[in-house]
Amino acid sequence: MAIIVKILRAIIRNDAMRTDPDEIYGWRVFALVFSACFGGMLFGWDTGAISGVLAMAGTKEKFGYKDWSPSAISLMEQNIVSTLQAGCFAACLVTGWITDAFGRRWSLIGSGVLTTIGVVFQACSAINGTISVMYVGRFLAGLGVGAASTLVPLYVSECAPRAIRGALTTFYQLFIVTGIMISYWVNYGCLLHVAEPAVYIVPLALQCLPAVFLIAGMLVSPESPRWCARKDDWESATRITARLRGLPADSDYVRNEIQEMSAQLEAERRLTGDASAKTLMKEMITVPANRKRAIITVVLMICQQMTGVNAINYYAPQIFKNLGLTGAKTGLFATGIYGVIKMTASACFLAFVADSLGRRKSLLWTSVVMGLVMYLVGIYGRVEPPVKGQPVSAFGYVAIACIYLWAALFQFGWGPVCWILVSEIPTARLRALNVSLGAATQWLFNFVVARTVLTMQQTMGEAGYGMFFLFGTFDLLMFVFVWFFIPETKGLSLESMDELFGHVHEKGPKSVDDEPAVDRVETVNEQRNNKV
Repeated sequence: MAIIVKILRAIIRNDAMRTDPDEIYGWRVFALVFSACFGGMLFGWDTGAISGVLAMAGTKEKFGYKDWSPSAISLMEQNIVSTLQAGCFAACLVTGWITDAFGRRWSLIGSGVLTTIGVVFQACSAINGTISVMYVGRFLAGLGVGAASTLVPLYVSECAPRAIRGALTTFYQLFIVTGIMISYWVNYGCLLHVAEPAVYIVPLALQCLPAVFLIAGMLVSPESPRWCARKDDWESATRITARLRGLPADSDYVRNEIQEMSAQLEAERRLTGDASAKTLMKEMITVPANRKRAIITVVLMICQQMTGVNAINYYAPQIFKNLGLTGAKTGLFATGIYGVIKMTASACFLAFVADSLGRRKSLLWTSVVMGLVMYLVGIYGRVEPPVKGQPVSAFGYVAIACIYLWAALFQFGWGPVCWILVSEIPTARLRALNVSLGAATQWLFNFVVARTVLTMQQTMGEAGYGMFFLFGTFDLLMFVFVWFFIPETKGLSLESMDELFGHVHEKGPKSVDDEPAVDRVETVNEQRNNKV
């Protein structure tokens, strides 16, 4: 542990890192984060798997659309891809209420089970070539993936120490891109060494691996202490917090963290009482500080999708083909390199940037550079588009390199930082609802992108150059939004976000609920002992 602490203190520079005790950076919190982040790998693995499977000629033949017109093939492939996003969007509409009722841990287990069932349907559809079964499987898997996209950042942010909360939440993005990378290379390996029909059945079936690891990891992980606190189970909240921090329950650090939870929850209860789902939604809309955070959440997730990230993730082989790389093997190999670059850049961000440079600066500088890089790719398609049968030009290789550079830049800003902010800025009682709102927005626009990318490539000029200009323009506009509306949150406790966003709690008369959380835990214990 001493080595881990030394490394963290060397690469992370914020006030909390300098003052918090070394014991809180133990192995338990990292094990919990790794277990939960397999929920992110669900999305990444599916993204990479479906992009490669659709690029295989055998898939088109199996489902009976190999000889269709290019526009009809594009429509079919967009329908297959976007069915998962439809399921993800539907899940996000209800996940906030489910996780508040049943807890983060059991909700994550449920998302893993749903994804596994959906993967079984997809693999079976590839065996018998029934497209309707594929749609059902992708929708069911989408329910699991969408729920996990809400739950993982929420669960991790509620369990992580404040000094490294950004880095630990970034593991969600790291697991997404790791899943993408692994599945890209699984597709490439199957194309080289596996005969039909297993060549496309195996990549689809292996999507269940992250779901299995998620279920197993969550079965041995604790519930979120902040969820326990919201349920007024202060004994469990204190016990879990002490175990995760590696400190005694009566230590100053644990007592202070519990009291911060209590103070925020009691202030919220005095302001709005024990609210129903309808009241929580009203509170999010009518309280200015909450409304501001909800709007920031929605705009952040729209911006993330309008960078064009999933346009490339889902259709990377087709995009590389449009840039001049021909042949399924070449396209899948180039896609595999794209996955490696994404994973490496995400790991570098996690290690050196997440809790040092800060959220705001990461978004600002990547917005500008990503926009310029997208414009370079668009200029290539406009002035020197690839010619069928001719080798890739020097400018073409520059454009391909720009795709790789853009992938790395995304991992230093708009990929992980959006999820960090969405999970840490809400007030405690609205955290699950706010993350669900962000995830639903993300999946809605993910659906829009997945459903239109191939059409844009066919209709927006040679090599789809207009599409790259479109995404590049959005990248540059995002700089303006961040400059005026996104504050810095690195190193702040979750309980201090209300003050940052100008939410002043009303002070009411003293009540039984004003009793400090630690004292209430002792009272609960005494009552239980008396009953015994």
